[in-house]
Amino acid sequence: MILFSQAQLYNPARQGAKDILVAGGKIVAIADQLEVPGDWDVEVVEAGGLLAIPGLIDSHVHIAGAGGEGGPASRTPEMPLSMMLEAGVTTVVGCLGTDGMTRSIQSVLMKAKGLKQEGVSAYIYTGAYQVPTPTILGDVGQDIAMIEEVIGTGEIALSDHRSSCPTLTELIRLAGHSRVGAMLGGKGGIVNIHMGDAENPFQPLYDAVELSELKLTQFLPTHCNRNEYIFEDAKEYGKVGYVDLTTSGYPYFPDEEIKPSTGILELLKAGVPLEHITMSSDGCGSLPSFDDNGRLVRLESGTLKSMLDELRDTVLNEGLPLEDAVKTVTSNVADILKLSSKGRIRKGNDADLVFLDEDLRIVHLCAMGHVMVRDGQMLRRGSYE
Repeated sequence: MILFSQAQLYNPARQGAKDILVAGGKIVAIADQLEVPGDWDVEVVEAGGLLAIPGLIDSHVHIAGAGGEGGPASRTPEMPLSMMLEAGVTTVVGCLGTDGMTRSIQSVLMKAKGLKQEGVSAYIYTGAYQVPTPTILGDVGQDIAMIEEVIGTGEIALSDHRSSCPTLTELIRLAGHSRVGAMLGGKGGIVNIHMGDAENPFQPLYDAVELSELKLTQFLPTHCNRNEYIFEDAKEYGKVGYVDLTTSGYPYFPDEEIKPSTGILELLKAGVPLEHITMSSDGCGSLPSFDDNGRLVRLESGTLKSMLDELRDTVLNEGLPLEDAVKTVTSNVADILKLSSKGRIRKGNDADLVFLDEDLRIVHLCAMGHVMVRDGQMLRRGSYE
């Protein structure tokens, strides 16, 4: 049992100074002051003056590696556990990405299982850029219904020269199977969509909904800040669907991408509901740049820490209150993906907690009830680190 004492609690709504008691991987009590019996074996972690927020949820991470657009030597490596912990991330959703041809969903699944064994929470999307998309059991719906870690489909590429250009019928069928599989498995069944550089990128999603019984909330389009015209379209799309901003790309391509921290404020000013806005890192993914002829001219790799950096800038530079900004990487993500035990600090939820100082730097981190960062020092690392 661990008692975090007198932290300023953000649930993510601001709650004031609270004691938080953790046991068995869960939050078991929250109160202004908890009286613990003297015969209980409780470790007390002083958190007075620190800001307690839910562990961050990164909904788009290439946990088993990605890339390859520049040839075999440009494949990115697997994500180590420490990359999550330094970023305040306690839950990841892994995906395959561009290479659904030489990489497999099975490898992403086994990486997620490995991360869970190391003490954090990990889920995956089934599928890749391509349609028909690779699966484990032969159909996205079966994967979602029957495999514990599989909670949705993605990332499916649209509006991109690397997309397989799925027809509307294929896209509708893919989303429909994801939805039914999710109903059977008690999952979210979201379809994570890679948005490319093509003009009018959201039109396939509008058309799919127009020609079916699907809702736009079946989809989570990401990379919506990759260029100015996509972002402008996102200001309208976000009023009726979800918009995910990628945090890794901006430092490398500031002349092309919209900085996520400023993007959040612009979306809000445009009338996009806060609950429709999320951020994800695209961690361990390749960040390629192509010329007008489709030739690769630059290749970088994303980090999970970029998401925490953008959260910090949203609060300290843009002035959005922490209780609002933190929703984009915690409760909003949990609600969209239907991860009911994640994204909020409340009794009965998983004990995923991050304690920040006034500069929003990590002091302590608790994942599934285990302290993995204490006093700014990482206490646990992954295999082979």
